[in-house]
Order: sequence, then structure tokens, then C-alpha cells
Amino acid sequence: MIVSNVSLSCAHCPGGGAGGTAATATDAYEEVSGSLPPLSLSPTGHLVVAVCLGFIGTFGFLTNFLVLTLFCRYRLLRTPMNLLLVSISASDLLVSMVGTPFSFAASTQGRWLIGRAGCVWYGFINAFLGIVSLISLAVLSYERYCTMMATTIADSRDFRPALGGICFSWLYSIAWTIPPLLGWSKYGPEGPGTTCSVDWKTHTPNNISYIICLFTFCLVLPFCVIVYSYGKLLHAIRQVRSVSSVVTRRREQRVLIMVVTMVICYLVCWLPYGVAALLATFGPHDVLTPEASITPSLLAKFSTVINPFIYIFMNKQFYRCFRALLSCSAPERGSSLKTLSRATKTLRIIRQEEHHVSAAAPCSVAPTPNSIRVSSQAANNVTLSPSASFASHACATANSPKPKLILVAHYRE
Repeated sequence: MIVSNVSLSCAHCPGGGAGGTAATATDAYEEVSGSLPPLSLSPTGHLVVAVCLGFIGTFGFLTNFLVLTLFCRYRLLRTPMNLLLVSISASDLLVSMVGTPFSFAASTQGRWLIGRAGCVWYGFINAFLGIVSLISLAVLSYERYCTMMATTIADSRDFRPALGGICFSWLYSIAWTIPPLLGWSKYGPEGPGTTCSVDWKTHTPNNISYIICLFTFCLVLPFCVIVYSYGKLLHAIRQVRSVSSVVTRRREQRVLIMVVTMVICYLVCWLPYGVAALLATFGPHDVLTPEASITPSLLAKFSTVINPFIYIFMNKQFYRCFRALLSCSAPERGSSLKTLSRATKTLRIIRQEEHHVSAAAPCSVAPTPNSIRVSSQAANNVTLSPSASFASHACATANSPKPKLILVAHYRE
């Protein structure tokens, strides 16, 4: 049911136009939620929220649409890892198209405009797409970890792991957003009544159990996966630097900055929303002011704008293709072994068993090619640069544990 946006101001109404407008907003909220409305924002506050939502919706649509355009136009970008990035952009683009416009319109009027059915639909679709984005970020970090730490060369034409990760993200989100439609919690108005989400304020065991599970499995768990995966990658990069010159300190610092940026932005966008939800669920009634209740929702929606910049435009592949799109030219090639991108590198860790190393081995024996196990496929993709000091270094460390030898393999074009 569409709620009419007709002002109830008249000469016989107490308080004139202002009282009529407030009564309209109250009636609309009661119709949607079945309860009395919370304290609302001032007209200026609603205007500020509308401006923020307009900015988020516009830039979220443009940046994510640009990502999809680049992926469709340039064959160079069609790799398994980039397919996961496209899935994130697709979910963020849908939020900008089917979610943000309704909350923007509601903020311009100071009340929800499309009735209870529209509120339930809005709450479901935004929760669903938001969880898709969160789980996709966790799947992306885990796929990067598995790809770079695998003992075999990654196949740039094998899309099955990426497609499996995408299907898992969307199905996992469906599994956690359908229960409120079936009676485990529910969707209703949120904050000052201009957006809708999961019902955070009903203090019943049915609702509280769902909130705890949603917070644990859709916010804390993805964050733990992201921290674990990128932490392991940074540790592997440090090992590479300690035994060879393949990865320089400058590259390590660049990866570290990217990882820290990802983690901080994840926390900034989603942690306030989770904390506000828990406060509304377990805290006293109206513990959050209208401003405090709407700000976490805006930060969560802002992730649709910031994700493309962190995960896409910091990627050199997409940046080269973006420059090529602007200049109407072919994208530049990478300079290192004609790789598709540095992000598609694979760290292969080859462990040498300590019991195979003899403390009394003669230093005059030169290392043989069989001492390093490299598959024929990897040999076509990895360049080894032995130096003359290898034998003397082996003699000096004959009585000490052998360090891990980490090779860097590249996808071939």
C-alpha cells in the first residue's frame, strides 16, 4: 500500500501544518511497524541524510557500473580472481539501484513512503545484498590465500573455484536473510523510520537469537577469515624476502598498506552497524538517538562506494584498463614476464625435509637441478637466477636447518 504524501495541514488541525505533517509521519510509521515511532530527525537532519544517500547512490552506481564495463570490454581482465571482484561490484550496484533510491526518497519526505510490504522488501533486499558483499570479501581473501600458497601453478582458465565461491556467497546470504520472512525475527523500520532492516528492537528470545547468529556468522566470521588469510599472505611475503630477492621491501610495504586499508575500511563501514544493532537489541529502550541510529546505516551503505576503489582501482590491471578506456587505446602491458597482473602471482612453497640434509655433506658437491623440485609446468613460468655464491652459502649453512625456498610463479597470457 502506497502511503499518500498529502499534507494534513488545515485551519482546524491543532498545530497547523507542522502538526499535520508529524501526524502523517506517525501514522505511516504505525502502519509499517505496528508500534509507536521513535524520536525522529529534524527537517535539517533528514535533509543531510538525503544528501548523503544521494551521494552514496550516485557514486556507488557509477563506480560499480564502471567496473562491470571494464570487465566486459577488456578480455585481459577476465580471470578467476577478477570474477570475484565483479561479483562484489554486482551486489553493490544492485544496492545502489534497488535500495538506496527508496531510502533517499523517504529521507526527503521525513517518513517511509511505500508501506509495510515495501518496507519488508527493502529490508530483505538490502540485508541480502549487504551480506553477499561481506561474504564475498571473505571468500576473495581466502581464494587469494589458497591461490598464492598452493603448491601447483594456478590455471588462469579454471573458473570453477571462483564460480564456486560466488555461488557460496549468494546462497549463504539467502540462507541468513530468508528466516525473517518465515518467522525467525522480522523486517521493519530502522532508525528514524526512513529505512528498513532487521528488527533490532524487539526483545524476545526469537528475535534476540537471530540477531546473535546474524552478528556472529555474517559479520564476525567474515572478518576473522579476512584477517587470517591476509595475515598468512603477509607472513609468506616476509619469508620470500628473507631467502631471495624476488619480492622487494617496497612490494611488501605496498601489500601491507593494501591489507591494512581493507581491514580498516571493513571495520569502519560495518562494525558501527553491528554495534548499534547489538545496543538496540540488548540495551534499554531508545538508548540510541536518531542521529546515532542512522549514522551506522549510512556507513554500511558507503561500502558500496569505497569497495571499488579499494579492490578495483588499486588493482593495476583495472587501473591500466581504466586509463585505456579514457584514452580510447589498448591497455598497457605489465613489465614482468608479461604477466596479467601482480595480483595473479602464485607463491609456491617447496619444503625441504631436514632429514635429507647431511651435516657431513662435502662442500665441493655442487647442487644439482634435482635438488629443487619444480614441475615441468612451473618451469615454463618461473625464472630461477642461481648465483655463483650458492655453493659457498650451502656450505656455510650445511649444519643449520634449511630455510624454506619460495618461488614466485606467474599466470601466462
